[in-house]
Amino acid sequence: MFNNLSERLQNTLNKLRGNGRLTDDNIQETLREVRIALLEADVALSVVKDFIEAVRQKAIGQEVIKSLRPGDALVKLVHDELVHVLGDQQSALNLNAKSPVVILMAGLQGSGKTTTSAKLALYLKQQHKSVMLVSADVYRPAAIEQLATLAKQAGVAHSASHANEAPRVIVERALEEARRQSTDILIIDTAGRLHIDQELMAEIKEISRISNPTESLLVVDSMVGQDAANIAKSFDETLNLTGVILTKMDGDARGGAALSMRLITGKPIKFIGSGEKIVPLEVFHPDRIASRILGMGDILSLVESATQQVDKAEADKFAKKLQKGQRFDFNDFLGQIQQMKNMGGMQQLLSKLPAQFGKIPQAANMLDDKKFISMEAIIYSMTPKERSFPALIAGSRKRRIAEGSGRSPQEVSQLLNQLQKMQKMMLKFKGDKMMKQMKMLEGKLPPELMGKFPPF
Repeated sequence: MFNNLSERLQNTLNKLRGNGRLTDDNIQETLREVRIALLEADVALSVVKDFIEAVRQKAIGQEVIKSLRPGDALVKLVHDELVHVLGDQQSALNLNAKSPVVILMAGLQGSGKTTTSAKLALYLKQQHKSVMLVSADVYRPAAIEQLATLAKQAGVAHSASHANEAPRVIVERALEEARRQSTDILIIDTAGRLHIDQELMAEIKEISRISNPTESLLVVDSMVGQDAANIAKSFDETLNLTGVILTKMDGDARGGAALSMRLITGKPIKFIGSGEKIVPLEVFHPDRIASRILGMGDILSLVESATQQVDKAEADKFAKKLQKGQRFDFNDFLGQIQQMKNMGGMQQLLSKLPAQFGKIPQAANMLDDKKFISMEAIIYSMTPKERSFPALIAGSRKRRIAEGSGRSPQEVSQLLNQLQKMQKMMLKFKGDKMMKQMKMLEGKLPPELMGKFPPF
């Protein structure tokens, strides 16, 4: 989402780093470029004005001018102000109320509210909470069925509802079921509209009165730009929102919603989500998002994602295989692709790497998410024996695999070549070499990441 903004800011600030000292002129020129970058990212004008003025006032202070590396000092000022704009500190859910804690999900139609409700349920389940989902969207029977399906996928409880029932009746029954089953958290998915209207607001207000939610979260499509803040203000007047969830963060929007939301509405962004797959929401950390925007990476979120999403049993099995020097085959290849997909795909991983590292794999066509889909199709067209013994694949076998996967024989050959390259690379980790590499890596990590990696 922040690709264009990130690239513009990085280029602007990198030019500043080349200057030996800061002057009024190069500070003004840099801030002018930063201002243009923020406006192009669809950040609200009032937010941009306050942002630039805050950085300017701090930049002219003696602590920056006297710095040994004034360019880096100004970059830090921009980073710190970005953190402030995004919310200063991470805002956690309030789950301390008497059970069941009620979380009310609100938002316009098409914002991804139903999918986000399931993602939030999965996130809370991973926090060792018992969760129940219920749909009060009686205007879209398909949404009721969708939530029931998503609840099953997430492995959480579901309170049935029907389109011919009143939302009030649905919510009252769900509250009673949650109490009877001693459920920790009840998530209510409310109806959306194509635009804000009095009927929608009156219905949500009634649901809020009955359920007395601890958290009233607004689900906002981050691609709507500056309108997101206006939508949030309208809902807040009715519900007294406690937070915001931004969806579709993997889209090609310019990021203005995230940068404008906190200051305009006064409501914290609590989670961000991307894609349609039911994976846990990502907790919104202002400092980490600011680091991503400035190309500094977000290794903490990357490690947390790996800890939550990677199948530890599979990872341990793979690590032991490498230690023993056993040959890497297509079964392993397929497993690694699936693990990566669980973490959001290659582009999600790259977005959390520092810019200098992220540009390297982007140039390698084997790391394209679309390529992985083709690779999976080819591997699934192989027999179990061919996956375990890739050397068997030649001639007629290659043509059969190509036809079965809808790919060309050349693409099958390319995948075989890539496997051979990975086999050679994996041999470097044989035996004690792997432990030495891991110790070297952990020795370079910040203290908060120490011990996050599983021992080999």
